[in-house]
Amino acid sequence: MYIDGNYQILGRMANEVAQHLLAGEPVVIVNAENVIISGNRKEIYKRFKHRTDLADRANPRRGPFFPKTSARIVRRTIRGMLPWKKPCGREAYRLLTVYDQMPVELADKEFVQIQNADGNRLGTHKIVTIKELSQYLRGE
Repeated sequence: MYIDGNYQILGRMANEVAQHLLAGEPVVIVNAENVIISGNRKEIYKRFKHRTDLADRANPRRGPFFPKTSARIVRRTIRGMLPWKKPCGREAYRLLTVYDQMPVELADKEFVQIQNADGNRLGTHKIVTIKELSQYLRGE
């Protein structure tokens, strides 16, 4: 299954993708940097910044480590929807591929938009794209 992430709501899209992955279907997501999160920008930034700043006091090089790039944020969100501690969850996670933009080798494929995750139906201006969030987390 090939999914175009343009203006898709992150949580709803992740839920649908997790169901397909658990069914054994490989999923490829493109345009991950255009996926959106709805809500207050400051609260979203605060929540994700807190996650990325977590470290063990005794040894800061130990985890937990949270992603800061667009594709990895989307991938980690989908991982949160899978039963990660079970073998079926880890096998399903291996079937997932996420790209920030459209790769040349996938240009001829037919992409699907998940209707339940369409961001156009929100009716609010309180959204943050994953690209903006990623730039904030990396300090750009």
